Amino acid sequence: MSSPRPTVPRTRQQAGDADRVVHPVDESRPLGRILLFGVQHVLVMAATPISAIFLMSATLRLGPALTVNLLSAAFVLSGIGSLVQSLGPWKFGPRLPFVMLPGGAPLILFLAIAEQHGLPTATGAVVLTAVFSFVVLPVFSRLLAFFPALVIGTMIVIVGVNLVKVGAVLVTGRPGEPGFADPVNLGLGMATIGFTVVFYLLSTGILRQLAVMLGLLAGTALAAVLGAVDFKSAGGGLFTVPQLLPFGSPRFDLVAALPLMLYSLASMAEATGQTVINAEAVGKEIDRRTAVPKTIRGDALTSVIGGFFGLPLMVTSGENIGIVRVTGVRSRYVTAAAGVVLIVIGFLAPVTHAISVVPSAVIGGTAMVVFAVITVLGVQMLGRCDLEQHTHTFVCAVALAFGLLPILVPGAYAGFPPNLRIPLESGVAVGAFVAVVLNLLFHHIRPGIAARVAAARTESDNSNR
Repeated sequence: MSSPRPTVPRTRQQAGDADRVVHPVDESRPLGRILLFGVQHVLVMAATPISAIFLMSATLRLGPALTVNLLSAAFVLSGIGSLVQSLGPWKFGPRLPFVMLPGGAPLILFLAIAEQHGLPTATGAVVLTAVFSFVVLPVFSRLLAFFPALVIGTMIVIVGVNLVKVGAVLVTGRPGEPGFADPVNLGLGMATIGFTVVFYLLSTGILRQLAVMLGLLAGTALAAVLGAVDFKSAGGGLFTVPQLLPFGSPRFDLVAALPLMLYSLASMAEATGQTVINAEAVGKEIDRRTAVPKTIRGDALTSVIGGFFGLPLMVTSGENIGIVRVTGVRSRYVTAAAGVVLIVIGFLAPVTHAISVVPSAVIGGTAMVVFAVITVLGVQMLGRCDLEQHTHTFVCAVALAFGLLPILVPGAYAGFPPNLRIPLESGVAVGAFVAVVLNLLFHHIRPGIAARVAAARTESDNSNR
């Protein structure tokens, strides 16, 4: 038998060098590569601010000049938010590779408030909700113990499925609308996915890490050959500057803002899940009690600023998490570079128009792959939750049932009152609420009751003896 190798003690210099090892999240790369990877993030997520503002414009019947102004503001604030979350100044931002976007349920609530009470009231509601987030954050931070991996994994699966559906709708269109399931759009979406797979399969090194962007560019080139790109919409001036208070002075109405303020609690829960899954995707250990509040503060700060520029609530996006996992590039400086690119785009009108001409089917094909990765991350987290325990399986199953219902069956709550229907139609919010409540009942309240009953029985048996 060979004797064990003696342990060589480390010198102070070696120990210091080991302590100074830079985590990939904090690793700086050559500027050219960082910009390339940042542009890749922007190309994948640019459809969200564009579609959000176009939906605002169509719903509220805004003029072209105001629409361009809001689109510029959306890019600039998305960039500022991405910088805050990625660089983490002071107590804002978790220093993880995050981007921020408008859209989703906050946009729908914003539009509902604007239609019922006017745009100044909707703007005031955004500012009030952001301030409300700061106020309730200390209370919410104490509740993070009720968000174990079982709850967060379930939330991430629901988020991923919802995002995959969003990407799929970009490819197919909405049922009942003109052009639904158009073969050309379906072909472009599938071809974009195919291009991405080919680049990922055949490339190595930096090209493989850029497979998502290369697949999107290849899909756009194919769309141009097929005549599916509208270059006429790429016109316009050279510069554009976001306008402060585009709808006039905000009107602060607590009653009108209440639905959005209540939704912000669900948004905090979603930010919790995204912070945890982002940290897992990049392999960084975090303290949820400090990292999650930093994410929420970053959301609230960006939303306060965005409110004064006429935007809905700004939220951390799960889209970039999928890109990080696919490419393997974990540096937060990449999403910080994406933030800088977004700000530049917001001021350069030609670049904004150039991005807006990329067909939605191409963006949707790319998004489906990236968003599906998020679903896989949620499944991986659930796989570590000992689902062989029946209570774990039951909590996950019931939460998924409630959370996926409004996603898979749109309009399921159409018969409910509007103020109740809006939060119910957010599958993420409903799924998170059900998962938290069931986890509390099965793993906190029920064991305590069972322990007290058992203690009472023991005491009774002892007294009878």
